[in-house]
Amino acid sequence: MSDDAVPGPQDLRASDADRERVSEVLRDALAEGRLDMAEFEERLDQTYKARTYGELAPITRDLPVAGVALPPVHSLRKEPVADGSWAGRVVGGGGSSAWGVAVMSGFQRKGRWTVPRRFNCFAFWGGGEIDLREADFAADEVVINCVAIMGGMEITVPPGVEVAVRGIGVMGGFDQGESGVVGDPGAPRVIVTGFAFWGGVGIERKKTRAARRQEKLERKAAKRELRSGED
Repeated sequence: MSDDAVPGPQDLRASDADRERVSEVLRDALAEGRLDMAEFEERLDQTYKARTYGELAPITRDLPVAGVALPPVHSLRKEPVADGSWAGRVVGGGGSSAWGVAVMSGFQRKGRWTVPRRFNCFAFWGGGEIDLREADFAADEVVINCVAIMGGMEITVPPGVEVAVRGIGVMGGFDQGESGVVGDPGAPRVIVTGFAFWGGVGIERKKTRAARRQEKLERKAAKRELRSGED
């Protein structure tokens, strides 16, 4: 195959997580006054119509936080921690998003994003979803500070990550179920802190869909091999 037949990064297909990450950047820009409503709606429409990285990249090019970067082909990973290794997941830098705010609404941080050293989130009569399963980390120890007032946050972490819960609840609470689980060598440590009043912060340890699908395929393959050996 000639080099001309190899697609560049801009030609690679974007995922739903990539489009959602760009839409979150646009929502932040709207809340900060960087975009007016007409610009926000126009760019959001472009985001959900985009099919490639090349179509997504220009949408947030003039905003402080890039919604999607064009990765080199060799750096794309289909499944984080698929081989149990955390090499390359602690990337340094400042993170792709430092705040999540939900006031009678909701926010999401999921898919491919970089967790900053400290991520602050606030929910009042609303909720937030923070999914770290496909995320990179700005440091080997990050803090997620949650303030939930008559609202809540759900934090999803991948297997292997150590979680330390230090939040305080008043007529509310922080899920302690995953706290104290020993992490894998080289895996980041996530400290969950903050305050919940008539609200709560839940923490769930869960594999990605791709990892669960791969395990299912491997089990089927093992069963087929076992049956073929019995014949």
